[in-house]
Amino acid sequence: MIHQCTKQLMRFLMIMLSLGVLAACSSNDPQPAGIPPLTAEAVGQDPPVAEKQAYNVVAPGGTRLDEYYWLRDDNRADSKMLAYLNAENAYTDAVMKPLAGFKDQLYKEMVGRLKQDDATVPYLYKDYWYYSRYEVGKEYRIHARRKGSMDAPEEIVLDINELAKGYSYYSVDNFKISPDQKLCAFVEDSVGRRQYKLRVKNLETGVITDTGVSGISHGIAWAADNATLLYVWNDPVTLLSKSIKSHRLGADPSSDTVLYVEPDDSFFMDIGLTRSEEYICIYLDSTLSDEQRCADVNNPNEFKLIAERRPDFKYQADHLNGRWVVRTNWNASNFKLMTFVDGIWNGREQWTDLVAHDQAVLISGFELFNSFIAIDERFNGLTRIRLRSNAGVETIVAADEPAYLMELDVNRQPTTDWVRYSYTSLTTPATIYELNSVTKERRMLKETPVLGGFDKHNYVTERQWATAGDGVLVPVSLVYRKGFVKNGTAALLQYGYGSYGYSMEPWFSSTIISLLDRGMVYAIAHIRGGQEMGRQWYEDGKLLKKKNTFTDFIDVTNHLVGQGYAARNRVAAMGGSAGGLLMGAIANMAPSSYRVIVSQVPFVDIVTTMLDESIPLTTNEFEEWGNPQDPVYYNYMLSYSPYDQLRAISYPAMYIGTGLWDSQVQYWEPAKYVARLRERRTDNNLLVMRTQMEAGHGGSSGRFQRYLEAAEYYSFMMNQLGIATVGK
Repeated sequence: MIHQCTKQLMRFLMIMLSLGVLAACSSNDPQPAGIPPLTAEAVGQDPPVAEKQAYNVVAPGGTRLDEYYWLRDDNRADSKMLAYLNAENAYTDAVMKPLAGFKDQLYKEMVGRLKQDDATVPYLYKDYWYYSRYEVGKEYRIHARRKGSMDAPEEIVLDINELAKGYSYYSVDNFKISPDQKLCAFVEDSVGRRQYKLRVKNLETGVITDTGVSGISHGIAWAADNATLLYVWNDPVTLLSKSIKSHRLGADPSSDTVLYVEPDDSFFMDIGLTRSEEYICIYLDSTLSDEQRCADVNNPNEFKLIAERRPDFKYQADHLNGRWVVRTNWNASNFKLMTFVDGIWNGREQWTDLVAHDQAVLISGFELFNSFIAIDERFNGLTRIRLRSNAGVETIVAADEPAYLMELDVNRQPTTDWVRYSYTSLTTPATIYELNSVTKERRMLKETPVLGGFDKHNYVTERQWATAGDGVLVPVSLVYRKGFVKNGTAALLQYGYGSYGYSMEPWFSSTIISLLDRGMVYAIAHIRGGQEMGRQWYEDGKLLKKKNTFTDFIDVTNHLVGQGYAARNRVAAMGGSAGGLLMGAIANMAPSSYRVIVSQVPFVDIVTTMLDESIPLTTNEFEEWGNPQDPVYYNYMLSYSPYDQLRAISYPAMYIGTGLWDSQVQYWEPAKYVARLRERRTDNNLLVMRTQMEAGHGGSSGRFQRYLEAAEYYSFMMNQLGIATVGK
């Protein structure tokens, strides 16, 4: 089962969207001869045929036959299941063999655009400047710091390359520096299942200690004593975050103190420090309600309620200089900011308005400073930043392009007048600015370098509005190379997500340039189910309105084809995770609208999964999709479930990707989907499935390995679209 993806994961999915050659040709240049679109007949090998075994899935809404249910193995050890996945991988190898040269070319060009020894902009936290950097040829980041100034000697905080040695997959998804800055606590995952082990590095000696704590979420926090760590413990079967525990360094984990237990399986849990670092807070989050409990960092044993959970009540509070600021939807569908002073616990009625609700503006986040508040918000489908001084004077940070992403960056110093933010668009590489909240002076700190002769002035980004079937206008972000002519002959890649209120942003990816230089158009459909147009945009794409997400995507395709951005028979669609559900739905609803579909870690067996509360993370999802134990939701979910709606029709060519150790979307969902699709479809278009046998929801962990995987599915996509490709 899935939950809303983190920004880090979603950015990765976007970066992996598009590959190709950064050629010197324009969109009107003739393309060289290459391999024509591959067909099943040309492969010379029959695809695998999965065995069918009768299995009845019982539910209040009825019993359904699932002939491929046997592919599920929670232990990932069944020999017959593994043999089937390996057979699918072998078939994919055979299909991709004629494109091996093109795949290799794509990979070389992608890594050729990277500045391999790049580094982030340093930020000051207490006594040290922190940053991360890559070294040439290495897969992973090196996290480092320098004391006092960037001229001081470098100290290695974590070298992920060293930690990853001996593992085919390795990830450090969070690390925290102790209050005295002498220790670094970090969580590691060596499988890809997002179930972490807790380790601590002594930054003075370099010694790394295994705490013995495992099976936890990514969230950790230090108490003020530099010897106590709080963490989130997961249920080993459902993987739900169930309790907050306290670990004393050097102690046996079996003696760890349980500080809080969450009884409601619909809530996710996290832990962290307030801006003031005076409180440790437990953050409880479900689709419809939140709850936050905080304790003094010097004695984190008794957690007090900020406000008790209530239906349709979302909030998150932060603290600085004796004042709490709360982002909440209390009588404010698009959220507002409220405030209260220290000493008020569980007293929502004593909060006062700070930034009023605006029906046209969605407040998505904020950062507290001593003299002002920086607010992330969304207006007319686009992000922006508002600065509000303590005196109430407000400034909107300006942008220069019609489609872009602007959001707060790392700001670890609340005492400064400067606020850092990031800016990017489909044509502008990620850029870090800082703006003085008093003088309004702006400084560019860094624009991410893109090698290979890239010039952002050669490309055009624009905003379109497609009319949905019910008359709603759906925003679309587009990019193409200058000189592109809307004559209805081009190939198009359209991307979408549309779930959990997650907005799919128009950020820069150097790989997309490869498509544009071949005359392709790239489009992001900002469909309902996201939050691009405010909270109601999300509400209109979930539960019993979920089909709006799918029809919006199809309507965007029809609009772009109708406006001449693409040929009717040269449209590709792509989505991942919940976006994979979107791909499965549109394949059933409008198969003739797409030539090829790329679906990564797709959530395609929604009814069976949501009926089984033993599957990891399922119960957290009831408020997003509905509980199929209720016949109303059962019937509605069944009516769009990609796996259940497969039938005897002609489907587009498809590339399906999954990871054996995925904890968000279990591998058997795409495996069953492919097996049933092979059986029922009437076409002979190519259908391949690639299972990463040592990875999870986000694919491989190393930066170069990820590009290898991406080169494969984009060479497949471009070949099917008739984009010229080379042989061996």
